[in-house]
Amino acid sequence: MLRRTPRLFAATLAVAALALGACAEKSSDDAPAAGASSAGAAFPATVGKLTLEKRPEKIVSLSPTATEMLFAIGAGKQVTAVDDQSNFPADVPKSDLSGFTPNAEAIAGKSPDLVVLANDTNKIVEQLTALKIPVLLNPAATTLDDTYRQITDLGTLTGHAGEAADVTKRMKDDIAKLVADLPKRAGKLTYFHELGPELYTATSKTYIGSLYTMVGLENIADASDADGKQGGYPQLSQEVIVKADPDFVFLADTKCCKQSAETVKARAGWAGVTAVKNNQVVALDDDVASRWGPRVVELLRVIVDATAKVPA
Repeated sequence: MLRRTPRLFAATLAVAALALGACAEKSSDDAPAAGASSAGAAFPATVGKLTLEKRPEKIVSLSPTATEMLFAIGAGKQVTAVDDQSNFPADVPKSDLSGFTPNAEAIAGKSPDLVVLANDTNKIVEQLTALKIPVLLNPAATTLDDTYRQITDLGTLTGHAGEAADVTKRMKDDIAKLVADLPKRAGKLTYFHELGPELYTATSKTYIGSLYTMVGLENIADASDADGKQGGYPQLSQEVIVKADPDFVFLADTKCCKQSAETVKARAGWAGVTAVKNNQVVALDDDVASRWGPRVVELLRVIVDATAKVPA
């Protein structure tokens, strides 16, 4: 997995394309059977300016999140190639194609009848369109509604509209239950979400930050990018974090950068931070914490479970 530089991560989550391995297990009941299509799926199918005359059978996904969405809605058997960062589910048809530096000739070599992208790097959409290859651009979500819309759009274009509706409904129901079961607190717990050991983080105005807000947590990084000039991804100093004394530290750099409760505790001045003293340094799955697909429910559950252990 590529090291997620702060700039790349910010672009991935907030602008046009979490990058984000060990992956959480998914039971057979979590998604429709691969290859099953919605009853009465109709074509031509249109999403935005893109119209497909028939169901695509050779889909190339150059977005790990889109790959997860496609398999979740039962379109997995239609996916013939994915980018080198797509790693969930485990049996995805991985290739050497890159979503970060897409090559039109290499993509065309897969003879796709639909390409799904998260970034329009090097004007790849224009290049593929010129080759008469249908392209769907699904940039990084900034809200959960964006996630639901992208899943719905993929369902429409792949002939799995019904399954896509089931996935989004299940996500909404699960999220609503997680939030409803939160303990009532007199005051908010605080947190620091770590993107990398360089101490880049995400504010409440980002996609990931909005999830913590749903859980009722207060972000210690918000003041560091109050004007939004850093795109919601400021770099904090150790001094700022230690002084803020967060109740929780969530690590989204456990796989890429081998960070853990032990490495955090070993940092100068961190041993006295509440999160460290109370064993509230929480390891996240880098991939799950940096993608905006169906597994966002898993991420929210980890956050909820961690905070629920603190007495109200």
